[in-house]
Amino acid sequence: MNSRVFVPPLTPLQRQQLQEGLRSVDAFTLRRCQILLASAEGQTPSRIAHSLGCTGATVRNAIHAFRREGLACLKEKSSRPHSARPFLDASYAEPLKELLHTSPRLFAQPSSLWTLQRVAAVCHLRAWTPRQLSGEAIRLALKRLGIRWRRAKHWITSPDPAYARKKKHAIG
Repeated sequence: MNSRVFVPPLTPLQRQQLQEGLRSVDAFTLRRCQILLASAEGQTPSRIAHSLGCTGATVRNAIHAFRREGLACLKEKSSRPHSARPFLDASYAEPLKELLHTSPRLFAQPSSLWTLQRVAAVCHLRAWTPRQLSGEAIRLALKRLGIRWRRAKHWITSPDPAYARKKKHAIG
């Protein structure tokens, strides 16, 4: 049998803060306040859901969140899964730095300059990632690992003895 879910009796301070939340510009806070006040008046979750135009699960989630967190449940939290882990974590910081300081041609890439897409392809070929990531995902991973993505011309070298002079002349 389904047991009915209600909020516990509200203190005067909690009721006052929920009433103030009805004037919130944040839709999440407004909806939560509506749900919690209706539940405190004894309305069932299905009736609250019908009157507010939301699902019963939304109402039950709000009530359970209030029981767990109190008034802190009025602030929206991240919807990111707790189990989400980055593909390229701190253990890849040094290998990525080494990778970026080698020529892409060593990995059968068509150019001698790294692009984020090429880095993603090589990371996948080396089995560092389970699938080929987007260039943006690689950029964010590099940023998270403290590796600044700059155009390659600033740090690429050449075995040519006159390379430094030529580079200085070309870059200015």
